[in-house]
Amino acid sequence: MTATLMQSTLPLPLFRRGKVREVYQVDEQRLLIVTSDRVSAFDVVLPDPIPHKGRVLTTISAHWFRELQHITPSHFISTDIEEIISAAPSLAGFREQVDGRSMLVHRTEPIAFECVVRGYLAGSAWLEYSQAGTLAGEPLPTGLLQASELVPPLFSPATKAVSGHDENVSFEKMEAALPAGLADRLRQVSLSLYRAGRDMAATRGLIIADTKFEFGLDPSGQPVLIDEVLTPDSSRFWLAAEHRAGTVPPSFDKQPLRDWLDAERRAGRWNGEAPGPRLPVEVVAATSSRYLDACHRITDIALETLQ
Repeated sequence: MTATLMQSTLPLPLFRRGKVREVYQVDEQRLLIVTSDRVSAFDVVLPDPIPHKGRVLTTISAHWFRELQHITPSHFISTDIEEIISAAPSLAGFREQVDGRSMLVHRTEPIAFECVVRGYLAGSAWLEYSQAGTLAGEPLPTGLLQASELVPPLFSPATKAVSGHDENVSFEKMEAALPAGLADRLRQVSLSLYRAGRDMAATRGLIIADTKFEFGLDPSGQPVLIDEVLTPDSSRFWLAAEHRAGTVPPSFDKQPLRDWLDAERRAGRWNGEAPGPRLPVEVVAATSSRYLDACHRITDIALETLQ
């Protein structure tokens, strides 16, 4: 396996290219999602890859798709390289781009909302609450601190932005935009997924502060779980031992990279727009280490030993 992949180039029709992933069409019913080592921050894709990142995100998502399949069906089929090549024989000469970072999935029609569940008050939710005492315009209890636990967890949908930041919206807005009953079904499934994931993570000494789930409709019109699940890119993980309401513990994601970019902006060396600056070796290493640590804690797989 190669340590890094900035962009895949496979002999399949390209279905979509995102900030981090390429999605290829295998046939009318199946897609192949290839997760690169590209990294984005502040809505800018940066010029340097983060080693192992794509393999981490793929490995963690596959883990959760399997662990949570009793709650809801998903688009997940396999991450096994032989099964993927069997489905798309033209990939036989492209193993280095595919192995460990690709997921064969059923094709669905994505639902245009992110289903965010918040178990702790952090990120954009804390920012709104600290300014207005609300979340998506709805009042929350008074006296909460940053990183306070939310009991029960809150379902907080967001619009999926094509570019720029997603926007928190009320459940009523989501409900009005979707077919009757679908929003409530997604809310209940999302809360069940979060509670199950939260409880499993707790046995590993981790807190899942918040996360987002995405869903698509299968050919029969039924919602299924898609995209990535409970990864450091879609969730905020904290060490339980480091959690104290009123302060925010370090998260298992690209925080070292965000901190460095923040310093570059404050110093006037980057204007916050593309192209992003080249990353120092130590920032790349620290970020990669965070992702690998999260993968090992969640799945027991030490990817850095599998090269």
